[in-house]
Amino acid sequence: MNARTALAKWLGTLDPERLTALLEERDLPLAAGYRRITTVRELAEHLLTDESVGQGLLAGTAGELELLASIAALALERHGPAAGGEDEDGPRYPWQQRKPVPPVEPADRLVPEGDVLSWFEPGEKRQRAEHTLTRLRERALLLPAPKGRLALPPLLHVRAAGFDGYGRTADRLLTTAYNAPEVKRIAANLLGEGAARTRDQAQELITALLADPARVRALVADAPARALELLDHLVPGPPLLRTHCFAGRYGEQHAGPDSKYVFREGGSGDEGTDWLAARGLLVPVGLDLVELPYEVARALRDGGAAPSPRLEPEPFTATAPLPSGWEGEGGTAAAAAAWRAELVLRALAAEPVAIRKAGGIAVRDTRRLAKAAGADEAGTRLWLDLAVNAGLAAPRDDEPAPAFRGRRNPKAPKPSARLLPSDRYDAWAAAPPAGKLLPLLAAWAVVPAVLSHWPDPDETPVALISPQDEDAVTLRAGVLRALALLPDGHGLTANARGYTELLALAAWFQPALRTHLAADATGELTGLDGVLDRMAATLTEAALLGVVAHGALTPVGRALCRLLEAGAAHHYPAVPGAGADPSARGSEGLGEDLALRPTLAKAVATLREELYAALPEPSDKARFQSDLTATVTGAPAPALADLLSTVGDIESEGHAVVWRITATSVRRALDAGWSADELLDRLTAASERDIPLPQPLAYTIKDTARTHGQLKVVRAACCIRSDDIALIAEVDQARGLAKLRLRRIAPTVLISTAPPEETLSALRTAGYAPTQEAETGTTLLDRAPTDRAPTLMPTLDHAHAAYGEPGRGAPASARLLAATLTAAG
Repeated sequence: MNARTALAKWLGTLDPERLTALLEERDLPLAAGYRRITTVRELAEHLLTDESVGQGLLAGTAGELELLASIAALALERHGPAAGGEDEDGPRYPWQQRKPVPPVEPADRLVPEGDVLSWFEPGEKRQRAEHTLTRLRERALLLPAPKGRLALPPLLHVRAAGFDGYGRTADRLLTTAYNAPEVKRIAANLLGEGAARTRDQAQELITALLADPARVRALVADAPARALELLDHLVPGPPLLRTHCFAGRYGEQHAGPDSKYVFREGGSGDEGTDWLAARGLLVPVGLDLVELPYEVARALRDGGAAPSPRLEPEPFTATAPLPSGWEGEGGTAAAAAAWRAELVLRALAAEPVAIRKAGGIAVRDTRRLAKAAGADEAGTRLWLDLAVNAGLAAPRDDEPAPAFRGRRNPKAPKPSARLLPSDRYDAWAAAPPAGKLLPLLAAWAVVPAVLSHWPDPDETPVALISPQDEDAVTLRAGVLRALALLPDGHGLTANARGYTELLALAAWFQPALRTHLAADATGELTGLDGVLDRMAATLTEAALLGVVAHGALTPVGRALCRLLEAGAAHHYPAVPGAGADPSARGSEGLGEDLALRPTLAKAVATLREELYAALPEPSDKARFQSDLTATVTGAPAPALADLLSTVGDIESEGHAVVWRITATSVRRALDAGWSADELLDRLTAASERDIPLPQPLAYTIKDTARTHGQLKVVRAACCIRSDDIALIAEVDQARGLAKLRLRRIAPTVLISTAPPEETLSALRTAGYAPTQEAETGTTLLDRAPTDRAPTLMPTLDHAHAAYGEPGRGAPASARLLAATLTAAG
């Protein structure tokens, strides 16, 4: 039975939940271009493609890849090389033709399972190997095969040499990196002057030498100690090294992906690196980056010993004991995160912001929100981005201006857009802190961006960015899974060594990160492409959200890690958990989407309960003091926060939130329609242990109310009136109000050339406490706007369709595709 038929037969035995998990890992139906798959045979055909198998490999650990690579090497030894291994990049130019490669049939290249298990000692290690093989079968990375045999997908046979930390072939590297003079120079160093007259001859001689393991070992036997030290680090992989041996042929500023390189005049300053480079054992692949050819690593690896795939990661060494109460600090950070996010969204609800034509929110608007919320700009940007991705805020186009009439009607202007709280905001704002933080944490876990990382120092950071970092979720998941390995009672040390270990372990859990790793001149792993900076920003965000404290995962962090392991990121731009009822507990109110996905629903419910365990119940009492401050320990209840924010201004945050009440803030409450008696009654009811309000606070409220409303701003364009003739005379002479160009038209009336809103603002700035009055004499109250935007987040079954419509008849999600195939039998 061939591999496709056997795989189709096995797929037909899977229940919808297991089939859905497999399809989500392979990113179907999106990965198939939404082409219509209607039978399990068509699905089996797709799962055997290189693209699909590659997607599955990236979802595993480095230990699983190492085991698969070792099995592929065993198949290579038993059955010989599979065709197609050299066609890695296809033709370089359109007119070049690729030679047809015969398909690989896995059923013809089986290996005994017993031979693989013999690599592991009986007991725990062999049991772990058996468990890993079972897991690989469930993920279709080991194909259905006769009992006692293992079958690999075609890709693993074709790429058997490249999955175990090897570099590319010497011939390919030399062709890509050098022009003729450099190739001839290397041939002369290896074989003597005049060994080759043409570039092709020189390259053939070099590749023939490197293809002979005995000659490579003889060559390396004479290498200086420093070169041997570098090879010890490069041969096991990864095969990349940072060095200064080479420069771009036309200057470093012109060195790009297709550039040629020359030896740097004077060398790199490192004896070992220069020796290896001069003999073609290191070849440039970028500025200050070289690669060890495949043939060299193959010759220097121990080929006599049995493979020993490591199925568990190396333990951390850069650890430090955790202080007592560290988990509580994580809970405090989580509570502060929920509170700060609430303040930013409350400020947004009070005054929505415009979205720039170029995208993002203008810096001045971000600063205004930050000032209103008492937050810093970086934090405000983070909360806005998380809120949008969690469906708590959304853009809405304003109504366009009416078009002009006439034959030459100008084109109607494009409506501007504003960022508003969404229709989910009000229920969220009334929820306890744990319910508030759940959608924000769920969004942070899956958003494809390190939101606080802004790599270009010359570019001003803006909120509401378009998430486009494909590696961000991979990095986040790898970091969280790696931190879960820390020994109990210990956290990661926040230094270069700790970050290097964390990155290496993250790459073990997420092999896609290995492309961002290289060795430095000392042989230590280091990051490429700014990955260390992005990882540091990820850890900072995690600490801000209460996911990490003192370098260790909090219980909330472990629950978030399990959410990612359950496949939450497969559904972005939908966010599993963001649509749950923010006031519910346990598995209640998770929504229909999660009800159809038990594993994901369990992960969201666990995260919710960990948040409730970490965040204390909000407080509905405050401590009022004679210095006109009100202090709430922990997180304030929404009603109390609204009351205190109406009558006061936040002065400080932390383990407690402190409001300061002033005559100005009391006037603001009176402007909103509160009376002095109502304020005193509500504040007294909120007083801790029913302690009466301090006398200075009660006096401030009563005294401010006594003068409030003596001036009346009449809507016209516009009038100021008061029954107090002396007060009208005083306002008429006030220098600070000259810009209003006031004119007294009666003993109790002034008129202003400015509109009512500007007049009100000027009078308040000058120290007066006016109210606005309608033409009918009714006092108008200042109320927060209640505009809401519809939530734009798609459902889990239609998330990918948000980026492009599925083909006719093609399901929009892996769950729907699994249901279709199961129903079809």
